[in-house]
Amino acid sequence: MKVSVKKILSDYTTLVTFVVLVFVLAVLTRGQALSWASIKTLIIAESVRAFASLGVGMIIITKGIDLSIGYVVCLCASVAASFAQIPTYESALYYGHSFPLFVPIVAGILAGGVFGLFNGTLVAYGKLPPFIATLGTMSLARGIQLIYTRAAIVGSLNANFKALAQSSLFSSVPFLGIYVLVITILVWVLLKHTKQGTNFYAIGGNAQAARVSGINVERDLVCVYLYAGLLYGCAGVLQAGRLGLANALTANGMELDAIAAVTVGGVSQNGGVGTVTGMIIGVFTMGLINYGMSFLSIDSYYQLLVKGSIIIIAVFFDMKKYAKRA
Repeated sequence: MKVSVKKILSDYTTLVTFVVLVFVLAVLTRGQALSWASIKTLIIAESVRAFASLGVGMIIITKGIDLSIGYVVCLCASVAASFAQIPTYESALYYGHSFPLFVPIVAGILAGGVFGLFNGTLVAYGKLPPFIATLGTMSLARGIQLIYTRAAIVGSLNANFKALAQSSLFSSVPFLGIYVLVITILVWVLLKHTKQGTNFYAIGGNAQAARVSGINVERDLVCVYLYAGLLYGCAGVLQAGRLGLANALTANGMELDAIAAVTVGGVSQNGGVGTVTGMIIGVFTMGLINYGMSFLSIDSYYQLLVKGSIIIIAVFFDMKKYAKRA
């Protein structure tokens, strides 16, 4: 019996952690945490991070990393917002010009895709370590965002654009939650039911063995960073719509949140291991931790300490777990 319980805890650590957190919060809030209003708030708060987490989760499966997430999402949000401003707004970047709704959406997503493609090219063909490559593009994205917006707030967005992220289905189910569900299914299909998804796991497990087996490692690495970039673009568009603006602080620190979420969700830093379900549970686990600390009136500065500690602890046990199997 002890062995089976230990195995369950080992195999379903992420889910068990999530359930325990829900139970603890339910007790602390006297059931308030389980109300639909609280659940809805959690979904809205974590939805944008879910897109970023799914992107970096795929990258980590290939044994890579992406430090540029926060500033790339910030840039994408700014680009999308600039095309969604009310044309009569005096400080509009494109004063006097009104664009169809699809323009800011496509522009924001493409901006993310360009950076993802650039990251992938640097890693796959430039042979730069992912840490160094994405550290460089993080600074590039930051600089481009400041130049493009002239370090100003991009505000006064039109109602149709904001409705994409602020509206709800039947006045109760937020559209953001529906978007997350759809993209989660698409990423799950990609990773579990396509040859390329299998290749991602093979590359993360042993890139040299994957190359010998006929996998085009460089091409697939470019693709995984490209897919991640497109997801960051989606995150940027939704973040701008949700906030109704974009500025230099938009998505600040999102790379920490996303990496922490997927690490807690069981995506191994050693590569080749991770599930979409785990990524999403990791996102909402981190969301519950934030919600709990806010409810307990813990200073937001201390939340950064908690997130950093969670990453260190999760990676430590991850490495220990797979070292034993090796």
